[in-house]
Amino acid sequence: MRRITAILMALCLVLSMSAAAFAAEAEEAAETEEVTIPEVPDFTDVDTSAIPGLEDGVFTVGMECAYAPYNWTQMDDSNGAVPIVNNPGAYANGYDVMMAQRICDAYGWDLEVMAVDWGGLCPALASGTLDANIAGQSMTADRLQEVDMAGPYIYASIVCVTKADSDFADAQGLSDLAGGTCTAQTGTIWYDTCLPQIEGAEMMPEAETAPAMIMAVESGTVDFICTDMPTALGAVSTYDDLVILDFSGSDDDFDVSDEEVNIGISVLKGNTELLDAINAVVGELDADQFNALMDQAIAVQPEV
Repeated sequence: MRRITAILMALCLVLSMSAAAFAAEAEEAAETEEVTIPEVPDFTDVDTSAIPGLEDGVFTVGMECAYAPYNWTQMDDSNGAVPIVNNPGAYANGYDVMMAQRICDAYGWDLEVMAVDWGGLCPALASGTLDANIAGQSMTADRLQEVDMAGPYIYASIVCVTKADSDFADAQGLSDLAGGTCTAQTGTIWYDTCLPQIEGAEMMPEAETAPAMIMAVESGTVDFICTDMPTALGAVSTYDDLVILDFSGSDDDFDVSDEEVNIGISVLKGNTELLDAINAVVGELDADQFNALMDQAIAVQPEV
């Protein structure tokens, strides 16, 4: 009996040691997979005074300041927020601000952020009010007829968002969304290209802004919305009763091209000097590093 007990104790000890070793290996693997963000490159020795719009050393960037986690408005300068020049007392923050600041730091430029409605971004660029739009714009062929675009500065897959207690919360593909009501932000591929692919879904009027789109599903006005993954992650981090429907890798997913999920930085058509300067900074980061920076933005976005 004592011999059996000793054997059992030895066996337990071996199993315990194996479990500890496995846990240590898992922890080591997790640490190995941690993404490192490289230091901002130093291009301050590059003469940028001849770049159209940058003669004064000020990089004026347009964004909605209402499109978390890409960009949002807050009332202080915490977490690296910068003043919104056309909204005194308010500050802009988010992934777009982080990327704009990274570009400015590389060249020694001063960053100036202007809040511009989604539909006014490209016209403001064309009028010379802005030097660039860093605003979560997809690099579509239609948009590239209006502007030139640097990047991509993030890759954004298309998903849906619904309430956790919705009849659609367990959807495994687009076909499972038939019969639901839906919307997306106006002027986006989400509304114009993606939602029409859901057979049997009832498209409601477009939402004017990303917050209005998210509130439509949160309030129950629609059953689900279509958006990109970063916007969806920002939404579920704010509202814990929302869930993401990601059909990536299935045969029942949205049919979108690379240009529709590549998110770029728009500049005035023909301003190749600024385009190249931006690409020199953005091009030093890869997809994993973009996502890691986006995670940082989501972590500090306002709760409401």
